[in-house]
Amino acid sequence: MATPVEPPNGIRAEGKHYFSMWQTLFEIDTKYVPIKPIGRGAYGIVCSSVNRETNEKVAIKKIQNAFENRVDALRTLRELKLLRHLHHENVIALKDIMMPIQRNSFKDVYLVYELMDTDLHQIIKSSQALSNDHCQYFLFQAKRYIKSLPYSLGTPFSRLYPNAHPLAIDLLAKMLVFDPTKRISVTEALQHPFMASLYDPNCDPPAIIPIDLDIDEDLGEEVIRELMWKEMVHYHPESALGNAELCP
Repeated sequence: MATPVEPPNGIRAEGKHYFSMWQTLFEIDTKYVPIKPIGRGAYGIVCSSVNRETNEKVAIKKIQNAFENRVDALRTLRELKLLRHLHHENVIALKDIMMPIQRNSFKDVYLVYELMDTDLHQIIKSSQALSNDHCQYFLFQAKRYIKSLPYSLGTPFSRLYPNAHPLAIDLLAKMLVFDPTKRISVTEALQHPFMASLYDPNCDPPAIIPIDLDIDEDLGEEVIRELMWKEMVHYHPESALGNAELCP
């Protein structure tokens, strides 16, 4: 459970309150009331919480020491930029990024997502047998294209997955074609017969505004921190300084 604690330096920041979960300190906005920790991963601890202003249940992920590793910091920055533009029922929504007390020296990042009943990782670990409907739905939600594969004749997917639906095998084979010019497109994948019962072109229009995720891999900690702060300001425009520019 979430245990209320005093701030580590004895000074309570305005608009923040403090909780301990799994021996980790959470310094979160007072509008969020944490319930309990629900997950731990390579990039942080996640707790369930309630937004007392809306009574909505959310999930708060704390990324501790976000700038300790530059590669991980860049990955977090890309996640923030990407999720700010993605608004789709099949993609988890990033609802808020908590503003830090100190703009130029914050170390931890708190992301607020919609609270999901479970995730794909937990489902895969479950002993429950996955039906064809499960596989169809998961493929519909997450089409991840492989950027690079070593050349090999490979093993037919029908042999690797003998119980899979033939149409699922056909779609998988077309999604994993090495040559991107011959690989099935996202629109073509959604229109594939295996997705016929799920896809409605009127509900899934293509993106109108392109998302620029071209970030210099050699950026320093200070620049990455400033770019993250600008992403946070999109959720808290009242915190922006008069001359601050938002990320496009």
